[in-house]
Amino acid sequence: MRPAFAVGLVFAGCCSNVIFLELLARKHPGCGNIVTFAQFLFIAVEGFVFEADLGRKPPAIPLRYYAIMVTMFFTVSVMNNYALNLNIAMPLHMIFRSGSLIANMILGIIILKKRYSMFKYTSIALVSAGIFICTFMSAKQVTSQSSLSEKDGFQAFAWWLLGIGALTFALLMSARMGIFQETLYKQFGKHSKEALFYNHALPLPGFIFLASDIYDHVVLFNKSELYQVPVISVAMPIMWFYLLMNVVTQYVCIRGVFILTTECTSLTVTLVVTLRKFVSLIFSILYFQNPFTLWHCLGTLFVFIGTLMYTEVWKNLGTTKSQLPKDDKKD
Repeated sequence: MRPAFAVGLVFAGCCSNVIFLELLARKHPGCGNIVTFAQFLFIAVEGFVFEADLGRKPPAIPLRYYAIMVTMFFTVSVMNNYALNLNIAMPLHMIFRSGSLIANMILGIIILKKRYSMFKYTSIALVSAGIFICTFMSAKQVTSQSSLSEKDGFQAFAWWLLGIGALTFALLMSARMGIFQETLYKQFGKHSKEALFYNHALPLPGFIFLASDIYDHVVLFNKSELYQVPVISVAMPIMWFYLLMNVVTQYVCIRGVFILTTECTSLTVTLVVTLRKFVSLIFSILYFQNPFTLWHCLGTLFVFIGTLMYTEVWKNLGTTKSQLPKDDKKD
């Protein structure tokens, strides 16, 4: 029952979160910092009350390790959100972030000296090809906009390249953070809720450096048109409503993933998250009418087939944790 409930939370929370993020980004593409700050603040307050017991519960993992993890986590979150302000469309944003398997494999080979089967290398090649196709076609769309002059077109393409660089850096940093977190869990045991709290609470002072940008968007949000919130019949600026719903759905999404990690194998979690990304991507394309060519379809198909091949999910359907080989339990 709990796994089914967790899957429902993941799909409901994560998919709706993407919708509200795109609604925010379409109106104000540079609002990534205020969105990140609101998400961090909400989860930090919730964790301080229910996980840290108002500061009375000491952390199981020393804070110096969390400081390193938090630096990486904060950087990844800011870079991913800021990329939306650099001519990166939401579908490409989601597809590119689906390439986390590539980054994890590369850093796992380099840092942990891991070795993989040819089947897994093939799946990673498919994911790489899919991301390359989508990235290349998006580049052509950026440079071929007829409404732009040659100078403006080059400038738009330059910003797009910077956005791709930001996404690539965030992808590699996220993989490095995952490896670091894996080593900590092996040493101190798994404390996912604690890590969730400290990963969101410790970076809050860093938002001081982004205070000016956050304040500017507070002013912009206040000026947005009023929206009558259903059920409670309260009028509020619509951008604040979008932000509130984004924060709430982000929390639901994270809680669903946490329950899944405690109830299911890592392969099942990967499958659920992958399918959730696919549903979010299709909905974004259909509802918001984002440009999506046959080449984008082919690239997306490569990404998700490669991801499912990597998890070898068909070999593990119906397999409980106690039945898994030792190597899979470690995941």
